[in-house]
Amino acid sequence: MVFMLRTCGVNLGHYLTRTARNRPDAIALTCADQRWTYAELDAESNRIASALRARGFTRGTRVATLAGNRGELVVVEMALCKAGLVRVPLSPRLSAAEIGQVLADAEPRAVFVDRAHRDTLRPLLDDAALVVELDAGEGFSYRQLVAEGDEAEIAVDVSPDDPAVLNFTSGSSGTLKAAVQTVGNRLACLRKLAMRGTGDTEVYLAPGPITHASGMGILSCFFRGSTVVVLPAFDVEGYLDVLERERVTTTFLVPAMLNRVLASPTLAERDLSALRSLTLGGAPVSPTRLREAVAAFGPVVAQGYGQAETTSAITHLSAEEIAHAVEADPELLLSCGRPVFDTEVRVVDDSGAPVPPGVIGEVVARGPDCVREYHRAPEASAETFRDGWVRTGDLGRFREDGYLFLVDRKKDMIVSGGYNVYCTEVEAALYTHPDVDEACVHGVPDEEWGETVKACVVRRAGSDVGADALVEACAARIARHKIPRVVEFLDALPRTRTGKVDRRALRERDWTGVERRIG
Repeated sequence: MVFMLRTCGVNLGHYLTRTARNRPDAIALTCADQRWTYAELDAESNRIASALRARGFTRGTRVATLAGNRGELVVVEMALCKAGLVRVPLSPRLSAAEIGQVLADAEPRAVFVDRAHRDTLRPLLDDAALVVELDAGEGFSYRQLVAEGDEAEIAVDVSPDDPAVLNFTSGSSGTLKAAVQTVGNRLACLRKLAMRGTGDTEVYLAPGPITHASGMGILSCFFRGSTVVVLPAFDVEGYLDVLERERVTTTFLVPAMLNRVLASPTLAERDLSALRSLTLGGAPVSPTRLREAVAAFGPVVAQGYGQAETTSAITHLSAEEIAHAVEADPELLLSCGRPVFDTEVRVVDDSGAPVPPGVIGEVVARGPDCVREYHRAPEASAETFRDGWVRTGDLGRFREDGYLFLVDRKKDMIVSGGYNVYCTEVEAALYTHPDVDEACVHGVPDEEWGETVKACVVRRAGSDVGADALVEACAARIARHKIPRVVEFLDALPRTRTGKVDRRALRERDWTGVERRIG
């Protein structure tokens, strides 16, 4: 199967329009009780795109979204592609302070927001910005914007080098920074996913936040003419209900979701015979969980490894490879796979030179889906993007047969439930409490989340502050998934010979006996 994709003057929304011409009455998108045919999705996204253009939103203008999962977010994404605008997806899990930081950095001219986040947004946004309310209310509504527009085809020519998405992710400095994903990066992602897809018979279920990995496959589905099902919010039985009812063929889970699904008392009773691919990502999966997943779902379980800086997966361990590993190659269950299509992956030493198979070094990647810079962050860009390579910050090794194994993190990052958490960010929140003398944060093993956040704290002299007060202090400043789930009080923190807090020594106590030193 060969896909011919345009490489200049390209507009990603064009592929939706093309499919709408070919399959106008096929179901393109569903969410809860809402359904859009391809003709309806194309027309509604044209209306939004043309309405924004009429309001003076020119090529490259930034537009943010802040909402939980809903079908309108997908319509907006397609409209922004068509109008040549830059999408700034804000995770609904961010705290008000983090939302304010993203808005100040991205400076969007419009924000699409749902009712749950409207009151948080308004005091943080420039008065000149357009606020489009996805739920009917007192303000300017999504439906009013749709009514302003025209259904005629629209596809603003953009360059592959033009920004398409500002993907904000936590940084080692304790602040959020945006990987600038270009039109070309997104096109390469589309190409990878399309080459693994099954065509217009596919039904893809996105159960997690579509601002994250769950949403990455949506455009490739429209390219192929598949159906996309968006789950408004993840709960195990609701997820399984949709898998059955919609005859889902393809879906995606982070390990924390997988753990909960495998624990469902109704799983064995479900008719999941339509399912052909269950891809795991966002964090490593333990060999035990992979075996359980294959036993529960059959030989359809695959996994991938990537990050915001690489746009899509840079390595992939296929369902066939996992099934083989379960039967005959148990070590392979610890691997994140081999490089995908036109992405090149290396393991390098501190000088950037490749190391031989079996030797641990930093994982780096390059290819058409790899980002070249962070938005307005030249120092962070220089650290991460060097000579055309993305330095992932992960430590790994190659096996002789080309399989990559992640073994640890070079940066102080925790992956909990598929979300990145940096230790310095949590420590900064802890230090806002007046009774904290010293704090050191690290990840600890967790059966459900892969890793969870632990804080080791030294109280100020005379203080008897408890864990609840520290958690409350963090909750006011950082997202919920970054808040410590475990707090240990110590008389003193261990130090290195140079006097620095020895984070590795603290982490070592909790990871002793764990085979893989990554979540």
